Amino acid sequence: MIPKKLQAKIEARKVDNTFRQLSQPHQLVDFASNDYLGFSMSKDIFDHTHHYLQEAFIFQNGSRGSRLLTGNHELYKDLEDLICKIHYSESALIFNSGYDANLGFFSCVPQRGDVVFYDELIHASIRDGITMGHAQAYKFKHNDLDDLKRKSQSHTEKNAENYEVYIVTESVFSMDGDTPDLKAIAEFCTANHFKLVVDEAHAVGIFGQKGIGLIHSLGIDTAVFARLITFGKALGCHGAAILGSQQLTDYLVNFSRPFIYTTALPPHSLMTIKAAYKALQQTHAIDILHENIKYFKEQTAEHQLQKCFINSDSAIQCCILPGNDRVKTAAQYFKTHGFDVKPIVSPTVPKGEERLRFCIHAYNTEDEMLKVLTLLATFLQ
Repeated sequence: MIPKKLQAKIEARKVDNTFRQLSQPHQLVDFASNDYLGFSMSKDIFDHTHHYLQEAFIFQNGSRGSRLLTGNHELYKDLEDLICKIHYSESALIFNSGYDANLGFFSCVPQRGDVVFYDELIHASIRDGITMGHAQAYKFKHNDLDDLKRKSQSHTEKNAENYEVYIVTESVFSMDGDTPDLKAIAEFCTANHFKLVVDEAHAVGIFGQKGIGLIHSLGIDTAVFARLITFGKALGCHGAAILGSQQLTDYLVNFSRPFIYTTALPPHSLMTIKAAYKALQQTHAIDILHENIKYFKEQTAEHQLQKCFINSDSAIQCCILPGNDRVKTAAQYFKTHGFDVKPIVSPTVPKGEERLRFCIHAYNTEDEMLKVLTLLATFLQ
């Protein structure tokens, strides 16, 4: 038996209908995964990875240790150099996941006495990293630059000592699918000598030329202190990287505990990322994805559902359905009709903002999108 306090918390989740369970494998139409381009199912990427490893006589299942011990395989440098070239970054450091990267960065970079201002809807991994660190942290209203200006000005006026200010946001928010005014934020940070940190997890592979992301596409590379990219979303594989200066990479190698004490990725994972980047340079799936997003939004308006949806031009389209019971019932309704649409319940999102999260993919058909929105309209009636 687990301790009574733990059991009580589980029971409370069940009473509130916030209890989480792992789903079973299924053959439902996918409107739930982050595999926006279908790369996770690409036989070409799989075959390219396998062929390269065989040609290079790399028959190694594991990395045998952390990168500071035995795990720094030659593929790491090759891949990190490629990432720098593609994303126009001075340096790149690969982490085992986006969660590890955010935890590793925010737990060690902002120092005691520094201040972090973060968007209130920032990802949980960033919040956890900030909590593990020693800097003061304050949230500002979602995508509200005026609120950020007020709060940062109020703090800097009261505190004159030497410290760094970090501003943290995402280029595409995972729960709303929307985008802040990154250019305006970058200009604000530059004018005040603040360090801007941007999570590009849901932008890479979707926005910018050949899926490079929004930061470079907007021409604000030099205004960004650090950016996170992940490979588990549009690239369809696993891992993440922090992009920034060589000095930042050196610091993370020395002080980021999730990097230092984690077994490195195996060669197969590294080669899969490289193969996915190669596919990204050649694919037409990005254009198809944006056509599908446009069609989905058109049909949302056609079905008079736009008032329920958060405005978004990304692959994440969210329909607000307040109440955990209601949104879970809706998800089950879709499931019985053959569609996988995930309910996002509190406490993942605030109470009253529970939603159905429709993830659009390059492989979704117009017929599938039309059917799923027709089902939504029927359910709401």
